[in-house]
Order: sequence, then structure tokens, then C-alpha cells
Amino acid sequence: MTGFTLPVWVAAAAQSAAQVLIGNDFESQQRIDFPDHKDSIIVPVRSASVLDHSQKAIGISNCDPGECLDITSNLEIWTCLEYVALDCSSYGESWLKIIAGHGVGKSSLTNYISISEFASQLLLFNLEPFKRKGYYLKLEIIFPSGKQLAEKTSNSSFGIVDGLALIGMQAEVQISASPEQLQNTIQALRIKCAQNDFSGFITFVIGENGLNLALDLGIPLNSIIKIGNWVGPLLVEASKQGVKELLLFGYHGKLIKLAGGVFHTHHHLADNRFETLITIALRESLSLSLIKDIDQANSVDEAFLILENKDKLSAKKLWNRLSVEVERRSIGYVKRYLASSMQIGTVMFDRKRKLRWAGLVGLKKINSLGMTLED
Repeated sequence: MTGFTLPVWVAAAAQSAAQVLIGNDFESQQRIDFPDHKDSIIVPVRSASVLDHSQKAIGISNCDPGECLDITSNLEIWTCLEYVALDCSSYGESWLKIIAGHGVGKSSLTNYISISEFASQLLLFNLEPFKRKGYYLKLEIIFPSGKQLAEKTSNSSFGIVDGLALIGMQAEVQISASPEQLQNTIQALRIKCAQNDFSGFITFVIGENGLNLALDLGIPLNSIIKIGNWVGPLLVEASKQGVKELLLFGYHGKLIKLAGGVFHTHHHLADNRFETLITIALRESLSLSLIKDIDQANSVDEAFLILENKDKLSAKKLWNRLSVEVERRSIGYVKRYLASSMQIGTVMFDRKRKLRWAGLVGLKKINSLGMTLED
């Protein structure tokens, strides 16, 4: 069963709160509409009630991503709504103010809620019928268990603190390990390669953070495909579709697996990252004490930080070699299945979203795009 992404469940809870706030009865089924006129969906909510002498309202739902093994499964969502009178200082501002409550991720740089454009537009569109002249709607979103769950993610690596980010680019959950997800991505790749402005260059970005950073850095949008875990088959398909240059762009924690020869990267199927790090460290003649530190680290992120703090030069040497190995292994994977002259480059960013490492092909490509690596 395909489930819905977190923004959908937040929108349903917020809409149920808005209904009781204006005096309507609670409805356990909410119709969620979409700005692009896509078919509406029906989403269950758990409860809703007025608070504080009917001046506020709360709506509660539980996230259900379907069969997807996702950290948001059964996440409890609280949405608190109230009308706030506009004053002179509020003129010109949005009629909807979305606040990060307990357990909801915020940007460490701005302290604002970490929310995707899709989630923001979904809330604006479905709460618009509840606009009231002279007031704005204040929406506080709360994930009671969000702070604890966020500790199991890499959100903090990308500047998201205090909880789970409210991200998602579509209503339905895409199961990144499923054959359906692979076919959808293959179709998207074929469409891009068939366009009149196709230059022969494609960028495979890994995950939402990879996509956002690629766009921020100016990688051409018409070259970008966001991929899931089926990396190997997509590399082969890219070559079949006439791609001449392909850039693998992502966070190092995911791309490490390719350096170890694992081309379906879902963590439930394979996790060879520590073994790969240690193997490359031995090849690069890192000291035995550093290799022991890698082996004893609790996570790849922790191993990276240990290396950076103890021996920055060795750390750079290791990660650059890993980037080269990703390129070499990727080319080897494609050539198992067909003769190919496609060039494959690798660029990896760190937990601060800085471009740090690249293979030989990847470095040449980003330089041609006006980008450089940071020390």
C-alpha cells in the first residue's frame, strides 16, 4: 500500500483544526486539494478540538507512509491554530504564519521552520478558505516525539536542528527501494534525454538534500534527476539513452557504498561503509591508530569528524580516493552490461553542505560549471 508523505498528514490535521475553530463539527476524514489541480485525496485524522475558550484549536493526526520503512511511520502530529489580529507592523505579511513547535526541525542559520516548498504551498492552499479579514492564521506544528526521532537521522548534518524537518516533494510516498520507484526514475530520465535541449549531460542527485544543494549551486535544472537507491540500473539506463557525461552528486554517507561495489544503496539491503572506509584507508597507508579510530566509531559521520580533527591531510586523502573509487566502480558496473564511453564523475558534500571531494572526472566537470571544492 502506498502511503502519504508527512506534509499531507500535517495539512489534514491543520484543516481539521481550522474547521472546529470556526465552529464546525469535527470531521474524521479530510479532503486535501492540490494547487496543480491534481485529484483530491481523503486523509483520516484522529481528533480536533477548540481550546482556550474557543480562541484556539488543535488537530491531531498520525503519519502513515504505507509500506515504506520510514522514521515518520505513526508519528503523532499536533497542529495548533489561532486567529491573530493584524496590526500596522503585520501589513504586507502572509496571512498564514507557520511556526516550528516542539519536535519540528528548524534551520540552524535562520531559526525558521525547515519546510519544503511543497509542504508550504499545500498548507496555504488548503487553509485559504479559512482566511479572515483583519487577521492572520498562526499555525504551530508540533511533533511530540520529533526531537528523539531526529537523533536517528542525518538532519543535523544539514543544519536542521531541534526535530524532524517538514519535507516532501509530492503527496504519495515513493519507496526508494521498490521496483516502481526505479521505473518512475527511468521514465523521468528518458523524458529528459529526449528533450530538444538535451546536451548529453545528466546529474544524478542523491536525496532531497542533494537536490536542494545542486540547485543552490547552479547545476542546470534540465540536467538534474533525483534518484533513490537503484543507482546501478540507472547508470546503465543513462548510457543506453545516450548520456555522454554523468555526475553523481550527493552526501558522502550514501556514495561510500558505491566505492565498495554496492549499487543498490538502501540501508536495509546492504551497509558496507565501514568496511569500505577501512579498505581504502589501508590502501592509502593511513596510520594504524587512525584505522582503529575508524573501526571504533559509532557512525560514518563520527569517523569523518575523528579523521578531520586528528589528521586533516589524511582525511582529505582518504575521501578523495573514495571519490575516485566511486567513479572507477561505477564505470565498471556499466561495462558489465554494455559497451559504453559514458564518463562518470563524482562530487561529494559534507555535513555542512560544502563541496569537499571529487573524483578526477567530477572535479573537471564542476570546474567547467564554475564550482570549486572547499578545504
